[in-house]
Amino acid sequence: MKFNPELIVFCIYLVFMVGIGLFFFIRSKNSGGEKGYFLGGRQMGPWVSALSAGASDMSAWVLMGLPASIYAAGLGQSWIAIGLAIGYALSWIFEAPRLRRYSIAANDSITIPQYLTNRFFSKNRSLQSISAVIFLIAYTIYAASSIKACGTLFNTVIGIDTKTAMYLAAVIIICYTFLGGFSAVCWTDFFQGLLMLGALLIAPIFALALMKTEGAANTASALPAGYWNLFTNWKDVLSGLGWGFGYFGMPHIIIRFMSLRSDKDLKKSAKIGISWTFLILIFSVASGIIGHIFLGEIADSSVVFITMVRKIFPAIISGLLLSAILAAAMSTADSQLLASGSAFASDVYKPIIRKNKSSDKEMIWAGRFVVLAIAIVAVIIASNPKSGTIMGLVENAWGVFGSAFGPVIMLSLFWRRFNFAGAVAGIVTGAAVDILWLIFLNDFGLYEIIPGVICGFAAAVIVSLLTKAPSDEVTALYDKVASGEELDSPEKAE
Repeated sequence: MKFNPELIVFCIYLVFMVGIGLFFFIRSKNSGGEKGYFLGGRQMGPWVSALSAGASDMSAWVLMGLPASIYAAGLGQSWIAIGLAIGYALSWIFEAPRLRRYSIAANDSITIPQYLTNRFFSKNRSLQSISAVIFLIAYTIYAASSIKACGTLFNTVIGIDTKTAMYLAAVIIICYTFLGGFSAVCWTDFFQGLLMLGALLIAPIFALALMKTEGAANTASALPAGYWNLFTNWKDVLSGLGWGFGYFGMPHIIIRFMSLRSDKDLKKSAKIGISWTFLILIFSVASGIIGHIFLGEIADSSVVFITMVRKIFPAIISGLLLSAILAAAMSTADSQLLASGSAFASDVYKPIIRKNKSSDKEMIWAGRFVVLAIAIVAVIIASNPKSGTIMGLVENAWGVFGSAFGPVIMLSLFWRRFNFAGAVAGIVTGAAVDILWLIFLNDFGLYEIIPGVICGFAAAVIVSLLTKAPSDEVTALYDKVASGEELDSPEKAE
């Protein structure tokens, strides 16, 4: 077999990821339990939480999907990056502080559905069940996009069969998620976040420096007409900005807010996370533009970043930089798998199937089983040639989460009159409108998250106003959280 330096680098990287999972598996034998496995015991520091939140958000689409869109269609596609930057910053500034405090006050909740149920002191499990179903469906699609990206990377760079590469990636992701839980996911995401940022900074800067050298395809004058036009049409602008709504309801991202040690750490984490994301998005757009100028026309726009890196750097360096695509794909897939597992274990298995009689160990294994099951289905979807593009899969899952949970979570944090019936109505309506728009009105050209969020918000407000006001106990909890006092989880308080 011919020596392949890029393959060697990939193997070293993957072994390192599994090693982190094994470390936290050994460490967790003496502590943690359910909250330790699914939420890191609320002991995550600002740097790890910030980069983990960012890396779990920025899947392989930021290195393949977004640069491909910019490469092919021009600057007008950058409204997605603008919308994401605005939404991410607002989620850290307004949503994160309240959600962290509220999740602690609401019986130390460790999942989003659990928080929403406990926030209303409800014994009705319908909200948790509905949320868990949405989690399982949307996260399976989302994880498929990450696994598909791993397959494309290995096939393009090393020549390994795409399906085989997908299976390999899925096994690695399952291993460290299965073993180490939330802490392993966050720490692998931390290192992967650093690698992603480094790769996106280095590749376009080096390409710019080489523009004038012999052999570089300086095709700036041959770019398609309107390539530099930022304002294409109102649908593109509104759809791009609409991506920002997704952050307020993206469970695998906002659960990082709940895992932080203190409000002080949260403020520091917000600065780090927002700065990291802004840089990632700016240089992702730059990679698409510079890649088009540097490379000229290529057959497959989805590999513009890969092609640019391999053209500029020797194999060892390109292997390291291209590991960033693995990092992007794996850091998102692991978070999604764990969020699905925790939702099933905490919101369905424990309260409904086992009637709150399950032990922490049993809960963890129930979550692990779901991680394995979703990963298998995600591989099946990803390996189907008709499953769509990486960007398309991400877009569909992102829209469902943003529409279903974004309005409801924000109302739960900032509206005193909000009630349980309104929350259920908002989740169901938001998800249903998003899916129906995608199926029947997709040709209209407006991203389905826009009508989904509007209808979900309207349903939540209208149903809340038409039904019984929340009890004194619920409003007292709201007032306690709204006062801004620092709260500790029950275990810490003891």
